[in-house]
Amino acid sequence: MAPELQKRTLAVESSFDSSQFDDDGRVKRTGIDTLLIILSQIPNFNELSALSIIAAIMSFAYSLIGLGLSLAQIAGGNTGKTSLTGVVVGVDVTSSEKLWGSFQAIGNIAFAYAFSTVLVEIQASDLQDTLKSSPPENQEMKKATLIGLSITTIFYTLCGTLGYAAFGNNAPGNFLTGFGFYKPFWLIDFANICIVVHLVGAYQVFCQPIYNLVEGWCSRQWPESKFIKGFMFRLIWRTFYVIVTCIIAMLFPFFNSVLGLLGALSFWPLTVYFPIEMYISRAKIRRCSFVWTWLKVLSGTCLVVSLLAAAGSIEGLIKEVSAYKPFNSVS
Repeated sequence: MAPELQKRTLAVESSFDSSQFDDDGRVKRTGIDTLLIILSQIPNFNELSALSIIAAIMSFAYSLIGLGLSLAQIAGGNTGKTSLTGVVVGVDVTSSEKLWGSFQAIGNIAFAYAFSTVLVEIQASDLQDTLKSSPPENQEMKKATLIGLSITTIFYTLCGTLGYAAFGNNAPGNFLTGFGFYKPFWLIDFANICIVVHLVGAYQVFCQPIYNLVEGWCSRQWPESKFIKGFMFRLIWRTFYVIVTCIIAMLFPFFNSVLGLLGALSFWPLTVYFPIEMYISRAKIRRCSFVWTWLKVLSGTCLVVSLLAAAGSIEGLIKEVSAYKPFNSVS
């Protein structure tokens, strides 16, 4: 860390009462959890058209802010030490730490592309429209997926490269936190508000398949129950689920490690294996043919990548768990 950055860090830290800051953090977490409980009661939340628009605006907003601040820091010359191979073994980290960190980073990347649960939910909910629409929605979904993946890849690549150019080997796991001691503070706050709004909406969208699965199963098990079909069951079940997930999140606030592990666990089976197997079955691709062989090679390669990412994330979790206090932010 540059001496100037250390001076600014100490100056800002000295202006806060740490006990007040910790209490304020708990209040904010409780407020967000309460908001998640309220929003979880909205049926078919993932079908609200405005949600996608708001999420896209928030994503572009905080990404562009981060990129702009990175460019400004690079232009100002106040950058960290960089190298072609990243952090230096023996200086910044040990060889094992660099290896495990690389595996964990792969898991973080995998998580960014593990959107298949939501994609399947969209296609399932639009099945009837798919059969009647013109042009066919499968073509529209392919086009939307290609555009979405292209934009996502461009932004992630720019954030990764420009972020490393700005911070060097001291680059933080959470991109925007690196600018936390630089003016303008209001811009950093606005970017973090955008992240909160985006994640609150994303949480609800990703939870919808789970809500529908449990509520559908209960309806089939007890078809005559008025309680199951009524609002009270949804209120109790969804509130319970949100509370449990929020408690787990506060107990284990290890951002990059948890993100990497979730990405590793979900990427291969949901984003690679099942789609490939469904395509092979639907297209009736002959076993041991050229296309079949390379699809299997792709699937196997992604499996190895997911296993390595899971190993790196688990190692990171073990390391962080050994030195953390419950309900305190770590990463």
